[in-house]
Parts: sequence; C-alpha cells; structure tokens
Amino acid sequence: MLPWTVIFSAEVMFSFMWILRQPFYWRPVTRTVFPEKVPKDEDLPRLDVFICTADHNREPTFKVMNTVVSAMCLDYPSEECDKYESFKQRVVNWKERGDNDAKGNAFDHPAVIQVINENILEDDAATINPESIRMPLLVYLAREKRPTQPHHFKAGALNSLLRVSSTLSNSPYILVLDCDMYCNDPISARQAMCFHLDPKSSSWLGWVQYPQKFHNISQSDIYDSQMRVAWPVLWSGMDGLQGPTLSGSNFYIKRKALFGDDINVIHGNDIKELKAIFGPSNEFLKSLGKNCKPNAIKEKKQISSVFLQEAQSLASCSYEESTQWGKKIGFNYESVVEDVMTSFMLQSKGWRSVYLNPSRPQFLGSATTNLDQALIQLSRWTAGLLQLGLSKYCPLFYSTSRMQIFQQMLYSSISFLSLEFLPVLCFAIVPPTCLFYEIPLYPKVSDPFFVAFAYVFISSQLKHLYEAIILSRGSISSWLNEQRISIIKDVTSYAYGTLECVMAKLGIREASFIPTNKVEDDDTTKWYQLGKYDFRTSYVFLVPIVTLVTLNLFCFVGGLARVIVARSWDALFGQVFFSLYVLIMSFPVIEGMLLRMDNASVPISATLISTSLSSIVLSLGCFIFLH
Repeated sequence: MLPWTVIFSAEVMFSFMWILRQPFYWRPVTRTVFPEKVPKDEDLPRLDVFICTADHNREPTFKVMNTVVSAMCLDYPSEECDKYESFKQRVVNWKERGDNDAKGNAFDHPAVIQVINENILEDDAATINPESIRMPLLVYLAREKRPTQPHHFKAGALNSLLRVSSTLSNSPYILVLDCDMYCNDPISARQAMCFHLDPKSSSWLGWVQYPQKFHNISQSDIYDSQMRVAWPVLWSGMDGLQGPTLSGSNFYIKRKALFGDDINVIHGNDIKELKAIFGPSNEFLKSLGKNCKPNAIKEKKQISSVFLQEAQSLASCSYEESTQWGKKIGFNYESVVEDVMTSFMLQSKGWRSVYLNPSRPQFLGSATTNLDQALIQLSRWTAGLLQLGLSKYCPLFYSTSRMQIFQQMLYSSISFLSLEFLPVLCFAIVPPTCLFYEIPLYPKVSDPFFVAFAYVFISSQLKHLYEAIILSRGSISSWLNEQRISIIKDVTSYAYGTLECVMAKLGIREASFIPTNKVEDDDTTKWYQLGKYDFRTSYVFLVPIVTLVTLNLFCFVGGLARVIVARSWDALFGQVFFSLYVLIMSFPVIEGMLLRMDNASVPISATLISTSLSSIVLSLGCFIFLH
C-alpha cells in the first residue's frame, strides 16, 4: 500500500502545481512599440541608471566597464541621463586618489561616493574630466559596510542607490542593470518611454521589463542558461494579467512606485512621521517633496561637497535603522530574491507592468556555462522564492483587492517551485525500485485505465515539445536538453534551495547570497560549446544525481530481466517504459560515468559512493515495500 500512497501523493502535488501554472497560458501578450513617436529630447523625463556589482573576483572589472560605457551610449539626451554604480568590493584605478580609507576589508569600510563630470563640480568634489566632454553624470558608490550591521545583499545596494540618486538627480525613472548586462541596442530607453509616457498607462504602470538574453549561448545550451521557454512563454503570459515580475535586471521602473503613493497626500506635513518612514535626511525628504522632479543637477548646475557628504550619510549602514526601508518602501528585504518579492508587493498595491521582447536583444549578458555555477545560481533563486512563499505575504493567502486571483496563482507557482523536488524524488526512486521487485504501480496495458495514464504522459511531453520548438523556436535537441537539466535541477538545486530556506526560517543558518561567477574559463567553456556536461562540481550536487541514475540503471536491468523471465509485460510495461525514459534523459550522466575518461567526467569516487548509496536504497526498498 505504501508505494501507491507515495506515488498518489506525488501525483496530487504535481497536479496542484500544474493548476497554479495554468494562467501563464491563458492570455499571452506580444507588444510592438514605435519609439520615433516619443516626445522630443528636451521633453523627455530624466533617467537614472543603476549598475550593481558585488565581487571583483567573480565579476571582472572589464565587463563592468563595458556595461557602464554601453549605458552611457544610450540613445537618450545626456543631460537627462545619469549613471550610478554600486561597488562593494572593487577598487578602481581612477578612485585610488585620496580614497585609501575605502580599501581593506570588503565587509568593513565606510561609504565612498565619487562623481565624474567636470561640468557639475565645485570645491574639488570629485575627479575632473580635463577634456570637458559633455556626458551623462557618472556616480561611483561603495555603500558603508560593517560586520555588525546587515547589508541585505542586492536589495540593500539598490536602496542605497535609490536614496543617493534622489538627492543628486531625483530622476523619475530608473534603469536597473546587472554588472555584466550591457546595452546591446541604444533605443531601449525610448522604447520603454513609449509605455511610461502613454496617457492610457502612465498612471498605473510601475515598470517595463525586458528579457535577459546572453551573448555566450552555445547552439545546444545544455544547461538551459537562456531559460528558452520562460521568457517567450511565461513572461508573455504574465503580461496578459497584471504584468511580469521584476527580473533582476533590464527593467525601467518608476521611482514613485518604490516610494509608495504621493507622500504629500498621505502624510501631509508631518516631518516626524516622514522621518520615521524614510529616515532622518532633510535633503532626501526635500527630494520626496518634489515628487520625483529633477533635483540638484538641473537646479544648481553644480554639486558641492556638501551634497556629497549628505549622500555619504544616505549610504551609511545605520541610516535605515528604525525606518521602513526594505519593508514598505524601496526594494524588499524579506527575500534574497528581492525582485520577485518587491514585484509582488508593488502589484498588491495596484501597480502593473509590461513585458517587451523586441526582435533585437536590447541587453546581452554572460550566461553560466558550467554545471556548478548553474546549480549554485538556481539554489539561491529557489531559496529566495520560497522565502516569499513562507513569509506572511504568501501569495496563496495574502490577498488585496488590487491583486487578481490569477496573478496570485502565478506568484504561488513561482514561490513554491522548489517544492517540485519532492514528487520528482518520489518518481525517481519508487517506480524503479518497485520494478526491480516486480511490484506493479500502474494499470495493466489491457486495462482501459492505462489509456488515461498514457494520455497524461504523452500530452505533457507534446506540450513541452510545442513550447520548446514552436513558441521558443528551438529543436528536438533543445527539448531533450531542457528535460535533462530540469530533472537535474529538481533533485539538486530545488532540494538544496528548499533546505536553505527552511534552515534560515528556523534560525539554524543565515540567508546567503553568492554572486554568480562571471569569469570565463576556457576549459569549462570548451565543454559547454561541445555540448558535453562538465561534472566538476561539488559532491553535494554530484552524488544525488549519480545515485539516482545508478539506481534507475540497476532497476531497469534487473527489472527488465525479471519481466522477460516472468513474462509480466502486461502488468509492468508502464514501469519499464518510464524507467527507460529516465535513462534516456540521464544519458549525459551515464556517459560521464561509463564512457568518458576526460577531466570533466564523473570522478570514480563519486560513482563508487553513488553505487553504495543506490544499493542501500534498494535494500531499504526491499524492507519497506516487501515486508
């Protein structure tokens, strides 16, 4: 009875997740814009660009500089566009003059702010541009960090940029970019303004989201680093409801959305109440009173050292104490995946968004090209998403009149995505083990109910084929690769992401944020381009993968032999077929274990450990299922 109960529970969980995902497919939207119809340059609103980076060892400086230069080349009036960079661990040559106090421990240093633009400087406030070239304002920010103060990862960096830029430029719109995501097409800002300045949508539109695309994707893309199906299918589907979530990078967001409704209306002139919400800075409160209208740059033409000192205070790690930063205003601190959490809170307040996916990629970044970094990155994402699901704002239960029920379903499916590891593990262990011991789980082939099981399996595969080939313009190979990496991610990243989130909730460990390594290694890139898995990853990831593949291999060979001898095809055909399907999807792992002898294959020690563990699982299966 136990095997059937486990499989039934797994099917119920899969069915529930399937129901939550359905609104993705009900109303997909594709948009076209005409940027030539936006207002003249002098009538365009000001724009700030935030570029975040965390670790110079993982995020090469030349990639950051490429992103900065590409942002400064946006087809947008330079007097209306200002750039802010948030550096946490980087020392750049141009700022070495007089900034020795910023060097040292990356987690213990004061705030450092530098402004690079000769036309708006006085009092020797920042580095001088001797050629007096007209260019956008460029601001360097290293927010203060102290070991005893939480810094809230990327959300904390964005909120520091939000406050500092409010006193210096106070532009009504902000473009947020990851440090490796350079601007591939200079007209993205004008395209976004087609929505932000549209009288029909400007009152409710919070942000315009572009997809993340990458310049280093191979033809096979064995790790599905580009998320081939997600961008054209899922994000377009969200656009048909209340819009897509913020997606980490490549979005033009309205500053006012991050500050809530018009504070002059809600809070009147109660300065104490404003300071309790936004912090003690008078200059920052003045910028709020201007309702996101241009600040120091446009009015004073120059930025004095007094302004920079005020900005330095806004970047201190103690500024947010006893305020609503990260709670009711700014980017939310409840989750390490600050984008989805912030999106949910904003759309709960009535803000909507749009998704724009032009034929020419507007932004291009560096995708992960090795298994280790792909699994680490996804573990962080799934842990952060589950933090939303387990918070007091759980999309399943937290409801406001401004959030559609179908949008809640989409957020729920995203938040609880990592829990899919539970039914996947059940199907990876129970059916093959039962096949080995000749325990039938599914109806006989001669039973009419077998048609229902076959229909569910075949229709699900055809649906994914349709998404991978027709909607995403892929191939059979793309479909296979997505299936394969999906199974691997289910039993590794999803499982460890769930474990990390639960441990953080219980206070056993603190939430962590490990930036994705953007340093390209020729050797790992070679295997990625060849379409071969690079198994040089932690045994924490590798052993579960190899154990499950070894278990299925043992069970398929042993079970098939027993079926042939006992001639029990009618009763066990479904399990034989399913086990064969798992082995086909696991071919890269089998190849790495048995057929490859290169330095990126599965180590013999991992195979031996996994063989021992699979033997233990089989023994436990005998004890549990037969006795």
